Amino acid sequence: MAQILFKAIPYSKEDVTLALESGVDAVIVPAKEVELVSGLSRCKVLAAEDVPSIALTQKEDEATYLEAAKKGLATLAPGWEIIPVENLLAQSDAVYAEVRSLKEAELASGILERGVTGIVVLPEALADLKAIVANCKICLENECLCEAEVTAVEQAGLGHRVCCDTIAMLRRGQGMLVGNSSDFTFLVHAETEHNEYVAARPFRINAGAVHAYTRLPHDKTCYLEELKAGREVQIVDQDGKTMITTVGRVKIEVRPMLLVKAKVQTPEGEKQGAVFLQNAETIRLTAPGGRPVSVVTLKPGDKILCRIDEAGRHFGMRIKEEIAEV
Repeated sequence: MAQILFKAIPYSKEDVTLALESGVDAVIVPAKEVELVSGLSRCKVLAAEDVPSIALTQKEDEATYLEAAKKGLATLAPGWEIIPVENLLAQSDAVYAEVRSLKEAELASGILERGVTGIVVLPEALADLKAIVANCKICLENECLCEAEVTAVEQAGLGHRVCCDTIAMLRRGQGMLVGNSSDFTFLVHAETEHNEYVAARPFRINAGAVHAYTRLPHDKTCYLEELKAGREVQIVDQDGKTMITTVGRVKIEVRPMLLVKAKVQTPEGEKQGAVFLQNAETIRLTAPGGRPVSVVTLKPGDKILCRIDEAGRHFGMRIKEEIAEV
């Protein structure tokens, strides 16, 4: 996930204000404006005079950039091409590219799959800035979801469940991937639906039991019990498109639980998974197409969206290990 910087050259207080409201990680301004801009937001402010902008017009310029990057932040001037940037990324994890449009930003964020370290948005792309932040910072690569068949829904007694309130307003079709095992997770839907007894809580995912895994950004997982205010979580929609948001509050309470089991047919054979969810009408899984399905009406044969993977995690990070979770 690239850092997003805004380069306010020529300087405009209005442009800087818009950049700060858009959620950039830092702004670059003339040295004489650093103190003023630093008082507008708790955001990193850099003096343009300390951030050299280097044009890649010949092979020797790559070495010039690498040398400058060793001393501090340096940027690639507009007009950079993919092959020279690939050469830099192979040698440095501090490559910042200036962009003049959303198209250039998306191109920079995808070079060598991992993208540049930082995208430096120029004033020419100010109108695209919110889209650049959304596409290159908030959103991540898609998750590959598949259709699973529910095989059982069983009462499971009382248990501690985790209710995750985020700082984002979620929409129909979005939720979190949760499961008993990291290799089979269920798309647990956000509480976006109204009913006659309970108002919608579109910022909330009633995610499941404390022991369950949930998918995090950057191919990591954690136990639901480990979620805390301020931690980043991954939100997924019915098409697998992902975004990052932050936990605002976590509530762990004892509630009646259900055990939901499902299966997926893969080229290697049948794969089974399970998840414990609160036994309440407002807790929903996600059907193909993004339709929320309440767990109290769920029955064997119903189709829901899940994600399958290889098992094996250590402190949330992927490892190669033979492991069985039942």
